[in-house]
Amino acid sequence: MTDLGEDGFTPTGRPEVDAVLARLGELDGVETGGHVAVYEDVHQRLADTLAALDQ
Repeated sequence: MTDLGEDGFTPTGRPEVDAVLARLGELDGVETGGHVAVYEDVHQRLADTLAALDQ
């Protein structure tokens, strides 16, 4: 079994990805209507992280 971090996600060992996963943990305090903005932010940050791997 994998140990979960304090935010409920399994740490990846990549700080930039772990920070994005922590952002998902903020959804509990956001009204449902605000979820789209969080998901868009998470998507963009992960896309930027992947794009940086190609450079």
